[in-house]
Amino acid sequence: MKTRQVKHKGLILFVCTWVICGYALSFRPAVAQARTGSATLGAILADGSGQVIYKKNAGRPFIPASILKILTGLTAFDVLGVSYRFPTLFYFDETTKNLYVKGFGDPLFISEVIEQFCRQILQTYQIKKINRIIIDDSYFSKEITIPGKGASLNPYDATVGALSANFNTIMFTRSAGHTFISAEPQTPLLPVFLPEIRQTGLTEGRIVLSPEKSRRYPGLLIGHFLKSKGIGLSGRVDMGSFPERTDGVSHTFHSPFRLTAVVRKLLKYSNNFMANQLVLAMGAKEHRAPATLEKGVASVKRFAEQKLNLTGPILTEGSGLSRENRITPEQMLAVLFVFKPYYELLNKQGTDHYKTGTLTGIRTRAGYFSGKDHRLYPYVIMTQNDHNAYHRVYEKLRKMVDTHSSPTGSTP
Repeated sequence: MKTRQVKHKGLILFVCTWVICGYALSFRPAVAQARTGSATLGAILADGSGQVIYKKNAGRPFIPASILKILTGLTAFDVLGVSYRFPTLFYFDETTKNLYVKGFGDPLFISEVIEQFCRQILQTYQIKKINRIIIDDSYFSKEITIPGKGASLNPYDATVGALSANFNTIMFTRSAGHTFISAEPQTPLLPVFLPEIRQTGLTEGRIVLSPEKSRRYPGLLIGHFLKSKGIGLSGRVDMGSFPERTDGVSHTFHSPFRLTAVVRKLLKYSNNFMANQLVLAMGAKEHRAPATLEKGVASVKRFAEQKLNLTGPILTEGSGLSRENRITPEQMLAVLFVFKPYYELLNKQGTDHYKTGTLTGIRTRAGYFSGKDHRLYPYVIMTQNDHNAYHRVYEKLRKMVDTHSSPTGSTP
């Protein structure tokens, strides 16, 4: 499936540092322990018509890690639509000379996109000077806690938000003169972030911004790019409310990324921030703003129950950072059958389109083998504290597909 994309070096640099984690459905720890028992591996393989070729502990719940991002993307297609583009509102008040910006959860509001956003502002308004940039991030609740998310400087602990820039992280290095500079040519390193960088003791890397600075970061970048285009900015970036009445002259910028492109990047780079942004946006769409994790969880649960006929799983968050998450191989197989039209959004290695998941002691994999008969064979592997079994079963399933799909082998 081909989608229109813009080039963005910043995204590539960012996601290469992102930790692979998962989306999740969860039970309370005691219940999870009782249901998983001592099983360390669960697996299932089916042919294109749904006939199961192999299964082991397929009805037992395991920690899924990142493979459940497949369900996240699939639900987003249902709730938002495959052609959906995240909007960002803007309005320039000619009287006060204030620029208002309101976000709706765009997970790819990166520097290159923000530059496009600024160009549209200047094409829309004849602006020479801006007093203040006022950010409205009220589409998401400010009281969102992601289970499993910590307070580290690692990118997987980035703060979610209705208006977020560059995944609420900054990437830096040192110049030959030992001063801190941006490690991404398309993104400036603003002086306001230097104290946080120095506190880390690092000479280079990528760190998560504090929640307070994350909220203002998009406005600071918008101000920077507008200044670079000759616009004077005399005031500051403040949080506020988008005017309820703009006399019909507020405008909408739509992301250059269709949802299919967003989900492709979500699955390729296993980006936890993007997963949670999608879940929150879905919740707000179906249950009204402000977005909360509970509303997003309800959206995915509704999809799983009504569209996939899955019963029992309880959602806790959208990235898989929580180790309480549980889903069975059989349930994941049901997800794969519905996701099949989008299988090319997954990573590809040889004849395997796949998504992996990794947490300490946990390895999972889900995807589709392409058989010699050019049919797709969906499979799921979920292991706990047994990485050798992971590799053994993977090779076993791959050989079974070769046999079943061969003209001289069994007919699937």
